[in-house]
Amino acid sequence: MSDGNLTTVEQEVLDEIEAEGVDFLRLQFTDILGTVKNVSVPARQAEKAFTEGIYFDGSSIEGFVRIQESDMRLKPDPETFAVLPWRDKEDSAAARMICDVIDTSTGEPFEGDPRYVLKKALDRAQEMGYTVNAAPEPEFFLFEEDEDGHATTETNDHGGYFDLAPKDLASDVRRDIIYGLEDMGFEVEASHHEVAEGQHEINFEYDDALTTADNVATFRTVVRAIAAQHDYHATFMPKPIPKVNGSGMHTHLSLFTEDGENAFHDEDDEFDLSDEARAFTAGLLEHAPAITAVANPTVNSYKRLVPGYEAPVYVAWSDRNRSSLIRKPAARVPAASRVELRSPDPSCNPYLAIATMIHAGLDGIEQDLECPDPVRENIYEFDEQKREEYGIDTLPSNLGAAVDALEDDEAIYDALGDHVAEKFVEAKRQEFEEYLIDVSQWELDRYLETF
Repeated sequence: MSDGNLTTVEQEVLDEIEAEGVDFLRLQFTDILGTVKNVSVPARQAEKAFTEGIYFDGSSIEGFVRIQESDMRLKPDPETFAVLPWRDKEDSAAARMICDVIDTSTGEPFEGDPRYVLKKALDRAQEMGYTVNAAPEPEFFLFEEDEDGHATTETNDHGGYFDLAPKDLASDVRRDIIYGLEDMGFEVEASHHEVAEGQHEINFEYDDALTTADNVATFRTVVRAIAAQHDYHATFMPKPIPKVNGSGMHTHLSLFTEDGENAFHDEDDEFDLSDEARAFTAGLLEHAPAITAVANPTVNSYKRLVPGYEAPVYVAWSDRNRSSLIRKPAARVPAASRVELRSPDPSCNPYLAIATMIHAGLDGIEQDLECPDPVRENIYEFDEQKREEYGIDTLPSNLGAAVDALEDDEAIYDALGDHVAEKFVEAKRQEFEEYLIDVSQWELDRYLETF
């Protein structure tokens, strides 16, 4: 029982911990690069976690603080409490809560916490009279493991888009993943086999942007854990297999007004898009190169962002085809009006990626940017001259160019905050430089015996 200093939701969590027989709590947060971290504590520490927080060494976390600034505190969000579905509940149960990171020297939110960066984006939206909804579509591959339990790139099926068993041999794995997600509070809408062999997609219902980012982090953890129970390795690497479609994380975005109306819908418009939706879209297009550094943050991301494999590389929007960067999906009801940014991939930090999308769109609204006409033709079939005629630019072709674009875009760089932007750019510059000096197997195969 508590001493009366807890909120109603916090007390409900304590009651559920007792009812479910939870022995351990995983206090979850993410580093700047999007890697999920956790501090595990006995469940009896839950009340202390709520009232005092749990301290940890921030200097051990990528991009957080230096050794002389190491003390950080985790403040759990009770709304995110969920019992982990892959533990044997007859033996003992474990649960997790997603945490905000507090700077102990000031008692304020830590500016290097990606969740805080997203919260600041949502504060900006709220000041403009909006709430933000988001819905991602993360794709992933399932690979066989070798005899030592290490990942291979051997797929377990030869299925294709929407195939069924026996071609899609992973349907049982997806089923168990869905059960696990539902146990953790997800509203799963659909799942199916994707285009490439061994590639899958599970869609969950849209939610407010913060919950959605939390869900992406949780989704990746659940998928990996349950795949491992089936002796498969699940990866969100954007392009693990050459010459096939890579994995994306198309992200749907919409704004709602304070009275609950969809600010993106206008039934009198040809495309059912309001002026706010058009300006938001224009902002996404304007800041697309800088967003790319955050939404496509690995060297491997740019092996996916190439023409010919259905990934968007052209900075344009359309209401009918998927060759453009932004698509306006058909909406059955006004509340479903939204725009879909198709470039992000599932290796991104969901908090930072969604934050940059929101800031870009809001900047479009604040600056009253003019949205270009939609491109209804297949841009993949355009030559360079025709793209120039239509004024269609191309996304950065590699991580180095994307980071350059981020540093050159004051609005998006500032949206990350000085701490995150500086640490993120530093890490990604180093990653790209290491890539440039590495010698790949492709180079050895092509040149070693030729020259």
